[in-house]
This record gives sequence, structure tokens and C-alpha cells, in this order.
Amino acid sequence: MSEPLSVAVLGTGIMGAPMARNLCKSGLDVRVWNRTRAKAEPLAEAGARVADSPREAVEGADVVLTMLHDGPATAETVCAAAPGLRSGTVWLQCTTAGVDGLPPLAELAREYGLTFVDAPVLGTRQPAEAGKLLVLAAGPERARPGIEPVLDAIGSRTVWVGEEAGAATRLKLVCNSWVLAVTHGTAETLALAEGLGVDPQGFLDAVEGGTLDMGYLRIKADAIRSGEFAPSFAVATAEKDARLIVSAGEQAGVRLDVAAAGAERFRRAAELGHGGEDMAASYFASFPEGKAPAGG
Repeated sequence: MSEPLSVAVLGTGIMGAPMARNLCKSGLDVRVWNRTRAKAEPLAEAGARVADSPREAVEGADVVLTMLHDGPATAETVCAAAPGLRSGTVWLQCTTAGVDGLPPLAELAREYGLTFVDAPVLGTRQPAEAGKLLVLAAGPERARPGIEPVLDAIGSRTVWVGEEAGAATRLKLVCNSWVLAVTHGTAETLALAEGLGVDPQGFLDAVEGGTLDMGYLRIKADAIRSGEFAPSFAVATAEKDARLIVSAGEQAGVRLDVAAAGAERFRRAAELGHGGEDMAASYFASFPEGKAPAGG
């Protein structure tokens, strides 16, 4: 009987932890590392081995999956892991690194003899927990069969967009531009309703079942109305992604006014103390000092 595929997960935050848990459920040999070890330790109950360093996590791994904050954090972690890496290991890079952040990672892969797969994911905490992420992937054809068990464990579907590193990242930025626009649209609409003394339910009833209605609107509206901002995708991370989107647009000669304004809304929300909350907390950026008008 062959040994199970060995996977090292570097980064066990909001997304990385449930991804690692689903890898364990699939019977894979999983090792995990996180800068704050306490965030990785609960995964031991799921069957993962918790490593003290990136190097320890990747030693002997067939696949290394990175799910860290950004490109620089990923590069730093992979450099720290380098002494434990072996040539030919597949690096499944799931961090949203942006068009500037990805090339240095691909170069590190070449330097260390790794097979690089650009594989950002679409989805937040709940899809990650359910193993229902959408994986956008670009990488060598020869690497794909060997990582299918990993992709099947973390996602409901994998969309291969080519072999060129960066192709999946560009698609991810396009998708995220829509996600963030809808998030801000929901937040601002409910903020305006509060300011005008309009019952937000009246708005939701008005669009119900029509072409302007959508499940995502309902999810974010529920979070705002209930005041429950447990992060599915945190404000601070959303701001980072928004700035990556704006930067990508600038390089392509595309002006993205809404994305730029959205990044600023996220910055204000974080400044008001909501950086670790769900990105629906963009809502608070609409009000002085982050407080809705009394009686609104």
C-alpha cells in the first residue's frame, strides 16, 4: 500500500486552517506551520503535525501549500523553509500576491527547483470549512495529476487557466474586484438607509427575487444588521487585495475609481478598529467616528 501524499501547509489563518483540516479529513499526511503557533495547534486534533518552523514543516513534503497574508510574507516564509525543501516538490501557491508579488515567488521556485503552481482560491471561511473553494490554477500539465488529491480536498472545483505562472493570479484579481465592489455596495446602501431613517428590510424586500437580488447581498446585509462581524474575510486583508487590484489596473492602463475608493473605505474601517472583523464592516467607514446616526 502506497504512502499517503504528504502536504505541508504554511499559514493557518482564517483560510489556511480549514484547508489544512480538510486535507487531514482526506487522509493525507499533513504538517502545518503558522507564525503564531497557537493558531496551528488546534489542527493537531484533526491529525496534522504542528511544526515549529517552516523548514520542519516542509521536510519530506510532496506538496507545499502557502496561504499567507501577501507576497512578501510568502517569500520570507519559503526562504526560511528552503533548507528543508527538496527539488521537484510542488509548490501550490494560494496566497493572493498580486501581479507584482507573484514573479518573485516564481523566481524562488526556480531557484529552489520547485514545481510552481499559481493557485489562488475564491471563497471565504465557510466555503473553506466545507471544502468548497473554487481553485483558480495555472501550472505545468505534468504536475496536475499528482496534486489532484489536494485540490479535491480543499475545493469543489479547479479551473485551470493555463501553464503560465500569473494567469490564475490575474483572474483572481478580476474576481476579487467584483466581490469587493458588491461588499461596499451592500455596506453603503445599508448605511444610507440608516442615515435616512429607512428600514433596511424595506430595501431588501424591494429587490427580493429580482435581477438586483443575490445571495451575497443577503449574507453581508445579515452581518451588518445583526452586528455579527466574525471574519469570513477580514477588513485588513480586503484592503490589501483592493490595493493589489488598483495597482494591477494602473499597470494595465485601466483606471479603477471604485476599487481605489473601496481600498480607502477599508483603511478607514481598520483605523476605526475594525481591521480584524469581516469586510462587511466597511459599513462603519460611512459614519463619523464609525457610529451610525442615532435613530437612523
